[in-house]
Amino acid sequence: MEVHGRDIETECYRVTHLVDGQEVAALVPERLAADTRIVGRPSHQDAYVWMAGHKQKIETAITQLARGQRPKPPFDTITLIPSSV
Repeated sequence: MEVHGRDIETECYRVTHLVDGQEVAALVPERLAADTRIVGRPSHQDAYVWMAGHKQKIETAITQLARGQRPKPPFDTITLIPSSV
């Protein structure tokens, strides 16, 4: 999985992950990492640390979405970027 930065409009981080030989782009909501902070949105550092610590679960969710399956909460809030499906 590779993180490509934050999408201000959607308040998500853009990531790509290789699924079945195809690069799939997805949006990972920054609110998933919000549990690392008491108040407000997570800092970029907090979000990157959280994504690194949850890399396997995020990759599994992206793979499931790309294959038409539904990931387990809270990873079911990850969405594929339409041009990648």
